[in-house]
Amino acid sequence: MAAGYLDILRARHAARLLTGTLVGRLPNGTAHIAIVLFTRAEGGSYTLAGALAAAYGLATAVGQPLLGRAVDLYGQPRVQLPAAVLSALGMALLALTGLGSLPLAYLAVIVAGVATPPLEGGLRALWPSVLKGEGQVHRAYAMDAVAQEIMFTVGPLLVTLLVSLWSPAAALLVINAIGVLGALSVVLSEPSRTWRSAPREAHWLGALRSPGLLALLGAFFFVGLALGSITVAGVAYADDHGREAVYGWLMAALGLGALIGGLAYGARQWAGAPEKRLRVIVGLLALGYLPLTLTPSVPLMTFLAALAGVFLAPAIACSFIVVDRHAPRGTVTEAFSWLVTTFGVGAAVGTAVAGPAVELGSTAWSFAVAGAGGVAALVVLLATGKALAAPVRTAAVVTGSENDRNGAVEPGFSSGHKA
Repeated sequence: MAAGYLDILRARHAARLLTGTLVGRLPNGTAHIAIVLFTRAEGGSYTLAGALAAAYGLATAVGQPLLGRAVDLYGQPRVQLPAAVLSALGMALLALTGLGSLPLAYLAVIVAGVATPPLEGGLRALWPSVLKGEGQVHRAYAMDAVAQEIMFTVGPLLVTLLVSLWSPAAALLVINAIGVLGALSVVLSEPSRTWRSAPREAHWLGALRSPGLLALLGAFFFVGLALGSITVAGVAYADDHGREAVYGWLMAALGLGALIGGLAYGARQWAGAPEKRLRVIVGLLALGYLPLTLTPSVPLMTFLAALAGVFLAPAIACSFIVVDRHAPRGTVTEAFSWLVTTFGVGAAVGTAVAGPAVELGSTAWSFAVAGAGGVAALVVLLATGKALAAPVRTAAVVTGSENDRNGAVEPGFSSGHKA
């Protein structure tokens, strides 16, 4: 297992691209946590905290596919870095002005969300130009998901550490400054500077003209809803137990579980259609969310949070392959950005629903939102089996790459991208 990951990291530019992308995505990966903690510290309610986090998530959902399409059309450096700077300025505005003017606070999070650079989709567009062979690219997808879980494990702890050492406002400023440095590292790299998208068929729907991709996005909306609701539910649970640090441990445990699951998933080559495998993984993911509604003691709840996260990274890694099989050619960054968007919309809805669930019901009710989201994701995958059974392309992920100046394209396909 370790040898396979090391082979990928030894490839020229691979470690830099992975690290830069993760650092650059730190603001986005921790934004919901930082916004909730900042709002609570400023005296705002759970409902307001959830609404601001939801506004950020929805704004991100709008911005990601638009910026992803811009990257496909104009290249990475001309889009990624200006977007990262603008997003950081939005969060700085929130940190410096507080909640004195709610319209200004909403404007700040909306700007930060819309301008979030599509680094995640950009990295997956670069893998074929850095790595060799379909197997390495698929393993890179798994490693990508694992690395994200490291960020989601460390990120909450870093935010809570910055909050305890300084303040929630300082946490917002520091995290976003770090994010700009990560984006800068990516766009200055040779693969990012030279990458060009494959020619695309002109169509106003872009990547969304694929029924299979739409089915996948529908399912992962509900996965995002589950994760978003846990963000608010975890704060409520920590408040119930009188210790702010409990929240960081719960979120870190969720990420640690996903890290373990991702490492195990990437340790082997999987046979069979990834669409069928994804249904099994999402079913297990839904099953892991349900026990959180018990809200037991802190040690047991931390264990349940880790257990709930085990199938998250495998679900994400498998979804990357499904995106590759169903997205039209020339929409590489846009297609993966739509996956980020569905997470963003789902997380926004989850945070918006979980806040009132705490105030009108209990902490257990807000965790029940997560369980319902997991079950709904499975139902969508089961109901859209026909659409998912007809991929645009089969498996040749790296027959050519979108960075291949020779324009190698798999024979027999007029559309289908290399991710």
